[in-house]
Amino acid sequence: MTTADRTRVAIVGAGPAGLLLSHLLAASGIESIVVDRRSREEIENTIRAGILEQGTVDLLVESGASTRVLEDGNRHDGIELRFAGEGHRIDFPSLTGRSVWLYPQHEVLRDLVAARLAAGQDLRLGITVERVEDAETTRPRVIGTDADGHPFEIEADVVVGADGSRSAVRSAVTGGIRSDLFREYPFAWFGILCDAPPSADELIYSNSPDGFALISQRSATVQRMYFQCDPDTDPDSLSDAQIWAELQARVPGTTLHEGHIFQRDVLRFRSFVAHQLRRGRVALIGDAAHTVPPTGAKGMNLAVADVVLLDRALGALLVENDERPFDAFAETALRRIWKAQHFSWWMTSMLHVSPDASQFDRERQLGELRSVVESEAGRTYLAEAYTGWPFETRLP
Repeated sequence: MTTADRTRVAIVGAGPAGLLLSHLLAASGIESIVVDRRSREEIENTIRAGILEQGTVDLLVESGASTRVLEDGNRHDGIELRFAGEGHRIDFPSLTGRSVWLYPQHEVLRDLVAARLAAGQDLRLGITVERVEDAETTRPRVIGTDADGHPFEIEADVVVGADGSRSAVRSAVTGGIRSDLFREYPFAWFGILCDAPPSADELIYSNSPDGFALISQRSATVQRMYFQCDPDTDPDSLSDAQIWAELQARVPGTTLHEGHIFQRDVLRFRSFVAHQLRRGRVALIGDAAHTVPPTGAKGMNLAVADVVLLDRALGALLVENDERPFDAFAETALRRIWKAQHFSWWMTSMLHVSPDASQFDRERQLGELRSVVESEAGRTYLAEAYTGWPFETRLP
């Protein structure tokens, strides 16, 4: 026997995008049901990038979603671009008046889960969504099985797919047509978490003849670092000593603080944009709609930008009965999505060594880096994009 429920907005996916959307909708008096296949423990321990743009931090604080981001997060006022053996600091406040915060995604998720449960959010976990039907009607339906394997159905005014890169909702929007825009890069990141003090006060993005490296932080005692590798690299194929040798060789001039490596993984690089973000009363946001390489720190921040825009559109649709903002959601969102895709591609291509790069390519790359750091206009563009463009809220 199928269990059927009714809500204004059915949100598939309890990641940052889905939970934040439910939080903002509730402030406008719009009820929602949020479903996710994972448990609360799995959601709150999803380890992802932890650089938050100024606008993302402001939204979390001002909406009441998080205060810990200011208490436990670390504000960073710049990054270092390192190449040709020298470091060049990009000072964000002097160029843009903005900063970024180092605050891991799992901490954002803990804040959002706590805030939504405290507010009485209908949050259903262990749910398997199989499909979405009736997308082009005013009553789209989410269909699947609950944690006990029983069939369920949620009827809503709007369904939102915030369920990641393997989205079950996406086919209801794109029709299963394989015309999405996609690029796979010929390299990946070998990432580690280690027990050590920070090796630098701010992130170091290093271009070296041996390939790219990113020296990041996680806390006063745990650090996150990456180096460029082949996408097919086995994370267990390198010893700890080999990993430290690779990292150290790629950041000449900085002595890394080494420590016990307790997590290692290989992160493939892909760029993706769904060829449609909305069909009828079903919309896609976050990784269900797009993914970017991590070099520009845009992933979660771009999802938040989607949420801000969709919240405005749904408020107009469901409170004011004005369909125009919802109709314009996809076109407006895509403008920022493609700006973020460009910035992520630009940072990636400028800092990584392509496997087939010639000496000409290498010298041109160094010329590009010098053009950025030696120009106030170049530094400003990088700072503006990295700290985040203002959120778009204007809709017809």
